[in-house]
Amino acid sequence: METSHPFRFSDRGPSSLVRLIFLIALSILLIFVDLRYRSLESTRRTLSLLIAPVQRLAVLPEIYWDSFRERMYKQDSVVRYNIALEQRHQRDLILLQRLQALEAENQRLRTLTSLTLPNVPSMTVTEVLYSERDVFKRRIWIDKGMNANIQPGQIVLDAKGLVGQVTRVYPWLSEVSLITDKDQAVPVQVQRNGLRTFVQGTGNIANLSIRFLPITADIQVNDILITSGLDGVYPLGIPVARVVKVDKDGNTPFARILCIPLGGVDEARHLTIMPVLPKLPEIPVDPVPEKPVKGKQKKHGG
Repeated sequence: METSHPFRFSDRGPSSLVRLIFLIALSILLIFVDLRYRSLESTRRTLSLLIAPVQRLAVLPEIYWDSFRERMYKQDSVVRYNIALEQRHQRDLILLQRLQALEAENQRLRTLTSLTLPNVPSMTVTEVLYSERDVFKRRIWIDKGMNANIQPGQIVLDAKGLVGQVTRVYPWLSEVSLITDKDQAVPVQVQRNGLRTFVQGTGNIANLSIRFLPITADIQVNDILITSGLDGVYPLGIPVARVVKVDKDGNTPFARILCIPLGGVDEARHLTIMPVLPKLPEIPVDPVPEKPVKGKQKKHGG
């Protein structure tokens, strides 16, 4: 039984080698004719017009891919640049806040160093270390002590007003009792009319009170209280507090008066310590002559 073979063009005509030689010769001839007579120029133009759309379609995927890759690269660069800008903005914001805090602190220090009171020698600038943890006591600790010749009883104030008084001194730090401490009382006078009284701490960091002032006393809301200087401890004229509430109840003989401190008792970081004021001279008192007792006479010898 014979098997049929598929029809193939290679079984007819010249051999493959002959065809290859013919095609090579034809190509060389066409190249020579084109170079010599430019006879295939029109043919090339026609073929280029036919092939141009195919070429464009062939390169479109590469063009779109390059465009997409470039857009992705630009988008990624923009995202990284925005992240870097945000980080720089955060750093600059932190630096700006620190600079503002330093500027405010420098301004307070300049105010403290330029603060002068009449008949008061040079003062010492100190820094608050920490506050008393006991909620019933209003005291702070400062970084100056015996090493800076700090003594108990010295007055502590800031650029706004009176803050407290040094109560204990150690070699390198000191304790300051704030004017809002319940054990502190400051002799003051109303700046408006000179009315003298005492302002006392309440234990609340934001409040002071005036006790045992008659309801007939001339004191009003927003009156400024300054030290009266009558106790020989606080010099005259230091701002102490501002009156915020005056309750004159007719059922009691005394008014209930609430004040707020003017000094930064809970916010100031740098404070000024005043030296101890010289004691007031004692008024000499003449001795009273003794009177002779009746019925007794001095006996003379003889």
